[in-house]
Amino acid sequence: MSEKWGMKVYLKGVALLTVASLFVKVLSMVYRVPFQNLVGDHGFYIYQQVYPFVALFVTWTSSGIAVAISKMLADLDESNKRVERSAMLRIIFHFLTLLSMVCFVILYFGAPLFAHLMGDLKLTGLLKIGAFVVFCMPLLAVYKGLFQSTGIMQPVAYAQVVEQTVRVAVILGGTWVIMSTTESLYDAGKIAVSGTVVGEIAGILLLAWYMKGHSSFGSKYNREVKINLAKWPIIKKLMVLSISVSMSSLVLLVFQLVDSFTIYSALQELGLSSLKAMETKGIYDRGQPLVQVGLVVASSLSLAIVPLIAHASKRDDGKNADRFIQLTYRTSLLFGIAATVGLILVMPNINTALFENADLSNVLSVFVIQIVWLSLIMTLTAMLQGLDRLKIPALLIVVGIIAKMLCNKLFILKFGIVGAAWAGNLGLFITTMGLIRYFKRVKNSHLSTPRFYSGAALATLAMVLFVVLFTMFVEPMFFPSLSGRVRALILCALKAGIGAFVFLTMLAKLNVLSARDWYLLPLGRRMASYQLWINRKK
Repeated sequence: MSEKWGMKVYLKGVALLTVASLFVKVLSMVYRVPFQNLVGDHGFYIYQQVYPFVALFVTWTSSGIAVAISKMLADLDESNKRVERSAMLRIIFHFLTLLSMVCFVILYFGAPLFAHLMGDLKLTGLLKIGAFVVFCMPLLAVYKGLFQSTGIMQPVAYAQVVEQTVRVAVILGGTWVIMSTTESLYDAGKIAVSGTVVGEIAGILLLAWYMKGHSSFGSKYNREVKINLAKWPIIKKLMVLSISVSMSSLVLLVFQLVDSFTIYSALQELGLSSLKAMETKGIYDRGQPLVQVGLVVASSLSLAIVPLIAHASKRDDGKNADRFIQLTYRTSLLFGIAATVGLILVMPNINTALFENADLSNVLSVFVIQIVWLSLIMTLTAMLQGLDRLKIPALLIVVGIIAKMLCNKLFILKFGIVGAAWAGNLGLFITTMGLIRYFKRVKNSHLSTPRFYSGAALATLAMVLFVVLFTMFVEPMFFPSLSGRVRALILCALKAGIGAFVFLTMLAKLNVLSARDWYLLPLGRRMASYQLWINRKK
């Protein structure tokens, strides 16, 4: 099979789901800006303290359990698939229902304890509202897994879009009403958390409606002869698969959870007042949407390549997979570095443009370095999944999480709030190095060459040089009469444009990626043409 044909097959199968996933990521990133503008740093702190509790279950359901269910159903023997599928889904649904009840009891009745451990008892109400999201887990996971296992991706894609759109509408609309009336930041936080619950319910209703249109999934299907399947192997496989598959998506949320329990108390130990510690944590949390900006770029560019690895690894003894592996790694590293360095170069401007001031820009600059490690972690774990390697990557991610937990408060007490950012980078760095070493052992091949690394370094240095020169000599003279946020936004756009142009031009000039490689990437055709044109001028 040709590479071009392989890409077309992939795009036909999952293009809609990929676009929907990117839409969800972008919207998840974008809504935080107007929300922070409405509630300020204190209100942003309140929401971000509770957000990881809720998001963990949402992400695990969509990125883990649903994928695990689809894989388990797809692997069933074709001879008796309909009956076995019905029996397996019954076992999974009953287990997930029981699991959701247990999680609800822990979250709802443990809310006062969690709030106490975070140092803010007023968060109890938000945690109790967020606990209800676990009841959406069984239906969402089974519906999505069932559709994905049969290759019917449209309902899953539309459900993701509806979930996120409804969620954001409730968060921003409800927050605006609260801030226009009572101005209670904790009530605004409750509305924001309830937005996730409402969004998940909307997704369930849409999937249930689609389910009626597929007779093979309907009531007639469920009345087929029942068979007995061993429950424990199915449950064990579901848990191992779902956690392994979703670990790379969950790691940033777990890091946020660690921050929720440690930053506020550590800042108070450093002598900050309660309000100042909350606001400082809120400013620190501005780094989350900024990291998501970089991850959208890096992950979207690698999404189109990773699935081909699983296909290519099964043909010709896996020899054809090496090229896709190298291209995926190089692309993720290149644009992870570009996004990180670019954000650092425009940090004071983007901080002011989005969040009204440039507070803690130095801390946020350290925070966004995580983009590099997360880009590689997402890519390497996805490639290893394509090679059916799940357990070791998950264990390596756990090691990184443990490093974050051990170092977070220690680093904060030693270096201030920037210590939390350094602890996050350390944990992710440990995981990344472990994944690279494990991947090389699995594939016994080089991920890249010295020529690639030198070319990437030169392109990055050129970008830094041009943007720094612009900052030093042009920015001071650039319309000083303009208001702070407008001027910051324009400067941010100009610097980003200059940096992107210089970086891509240097990549093209140095042939860091071949024109053939560019053709395999989304929107890469134009870059390939530009590279051929610029090198024809020699």
